[in-house]
Amino acid sequence: METAKQFITNFVAGCAGGTACVYCGQPLDTVKVKMQTFPELYNGMFSCFKETLKTEGISGLYKGSMPALVCNVSENAVLFVALGATKSGVASLRNKHPDKLSNIESACAGSLASIFSTLVVCPTEILKCRMQAMKELQSTGMVDKKSIGPWGVLKQMIKTEGLLSPFQGLTSTWAREMPGYFLFFYGYEWTRSLMTPKGKTKDDVGVLGTIFAGGTAGLFLWVGVFPIDVVKSRIQVLSAAGKQAGFMRTFRTVLRTEGVFALYNGLLPCVVRTYPANGALFLAYEWTRKQFGNTIGLQT
Repeated sequence: METAKQFITNFVAGCAGGTACVYCGQPLDTVKVKMQTFPELYNGMFSCFKETLKTEGISGLYKGSMPALVCNVSENAVLFVALGATKSGVASLRNKHPDKLSNIESACAGSLASIFSTLVVCPTEILKCRMQAMKELQSTGMVDKKSIGPWGVLKQMIKTEGLLSPFQGLTSTWAREMPGYFLFFYGYEWTRSLMTPKGKTKDDVGVLGTIFAGGTAGLFLWVGVFPIDVVKSRIQVLSAAGKQAGFMRTFRTVLRTEGVFALYNGLLPCVVRTYPANGALFLAYEWTRKQFGNTIGLQT
């Protein structure tokens, strides 16, 4: 019974965290994807933001919100449910209670949990990325100029690129998620450790402490794995035109034709985004986990 309650609590809290993350961070995520996939069209973050706002309006900054919402909610639901299980597994190996794991041990559990969440992330994220870069794909003649929504993109993708096309970039997504979530959960737990009042626990850092720790977790993740994310975005977006395929091939092409700094296109909006988006994620997760856990009688 206790395991079932833990499962339900982590699932609900993960959904809440994913929803908060999307609505706080989607505009800057759109800017990030555009800069990663079409860097030659923009002179920087502010140029991309202003151009998108001018030509597509506010709705342009929220393009891909539905697949992003599906992606983040499902990803975080699976991630935090899996995290509960992997923390228990690591705790058993270390003969500890799951709440007493060290920062490194919690980070290892997070990395293992990402194996499962990646299977949800990949197909939903490819839809999100293509929706976000739809104007650029259309203006460069890579795809048809008629208006097309998420389901239309999915149907067209399967029709022209095959049944497994929603999983293009799976290898690069795994390559990003596993080390990324190690850094993510290490950054979160490490920051909370630094901010914990003497004689208190990490849960006593308060609202601002949780937001700051969540933002720092995102900072650790993105600075560590951003080049991998650039390659992943190129594969997922440009494969719509049959441009590139395969992680190493795309990686070498970017290095050879654009240079090493191209692997960091879009880093600034990503870093700016991480504090509100991931701060909101962890604040919603921790609050929901505590409130919902109390409601169903789970000891948290």
